[in-house]
Amino acid sequence: MALRNSPKISRATKERVLRVAARLGYKPNAKITELMSRMRLSRNAHDEICLAVVSFYEDERPWRKSLHLARIYEGMTQRAEALGYRLEPLWLRAPGMTHSRFRSILDARGIQGMLCLGSPDIDEEFPTEFDHYAIVTQGLSIKTPLHRVLPHSYNDTWYALERLKALGYRRPGLAVGFYEEIRTAHANVSAYLGWCDHAYGSSAHMPVLKLDRMEEKPLLHWLKRQRPDAMVLAHLPDVLPLFSAIMRGHGIRVPEDLGVAVLSQTVEGSGFSGLQTNQWLIGAWAVELLVARITNLDLGIPNNPRIEMVESIWIDGKSLRPKQN
Repeated sequence: MALRNSPKISRATKERVLRVAARLGYKPNAKITELMSRMRLSRNAHDEICLAVVSFYEDERPWRKSLHLARIYEGMTQRAEALGYRLEPLWLRAPGMTHSRFRSILDARGIQGMLCLGSPDIDEEFPTEFDHYAIVTQGLSIKTPLHRVLPHSYNDTWYALERLKALGYRRPGLAVGFYEEIRTAHANVSAYLGWCDHAYGSSAHMPVLKLDRMEEKPLLHWLKRQRPDAMVLAHLPDVLPLFSAIMRGHGIRVPEDLGVAVLSQTVEGSGFSGLQTNQWLIGAWAVELLVARITNLDLGIPNNPRIEMVESIWIDGKSLRPKQN
C-alpha cells in the first residue's frame, strides 16, 4: 500500500518503505500488479465499486433528452458492468445541493471516481473541492485540465476530404456550425486548411462557411460564389433536413450537382453519407481511463492530463456520387 501511495498509509511510513525498496533495488512485478487489480475489481462489494456520473446540466439524467449523451451513457454503463463497477447518477445542480454536501455523498458511498458528461457551458470549471477524487470527462466543454475522451474531429475532417478526393471531387468546401466550431476547438477548420495545402497547395482552399443553424441566404451565396463540387458539412443532425429542403427548393441536386459528406453526432437514417460520432466508444474509453486512475491511485486534478481521441464511424448514404473512372 505504501508503494501504491495509498492515503491510508502515513507519510513517514511511505518514506521508510520507499527507502528500503530503493536500497533493495525493488521493482514492481507487472503480472502481480495485474492480478491484484483483477482481484479488486472482482469483489462483490456493491457500495465500494461505484462510479458517479456527474451532470452539470439542468437535468439529473440529461441522456434522457439527448441521443448523443444517451449513447455515451450506454457505453459507460456496459463497460463499467464488464469491469465490475456500477454507475450512479449524481446531480451537481440539484435544488439545495452544495459542494460540501456533494462531497459527503461521494464519501458516504465510497465513491472514488467521477465520470463527467461535460457541460452546456463551454467554459465550465470543475469544482476545486473535488480535487481528491479521480475524474474523467468527455468532450472539451469542461475548462479545467482533466483526463478526457473526445471525438477526433481533426482526423474525421481529413478522412472525409480524402474520401471526396478518391471519388473524383476536386473543389471541396467546408461548412461548419458555430456550435461545432467551438466544441471542437476549431479542429474542422484546421484540418480543412491543412488538407487543402497538402493536397493542392496553399491557394487551393476556399473560404470556410460558418453557420449558426442553416441560414439560406449565406449558404446559397457561398455556393454560387465559390462553386464547390462537394462540401463537408459539420453540423448538428437536426439541421440536415433543413439543408435538404434548401437544396430541393433551389433545384440543387445532391449528389448530381453537389456532393455532401456530413460530420455529425448522428448520420444514420438521414440519407447522407458521412462520419457519425462513435459515442458508445467514447463512453467505454472514459470508464477504462477512470478505472485505471483509481487502480493507480491517480487522484485529483492532473498536472499532465491525458486526452484520448475517438475516430467516427463512416455511414454510407446517397449524398455522394460513385467513384469516377
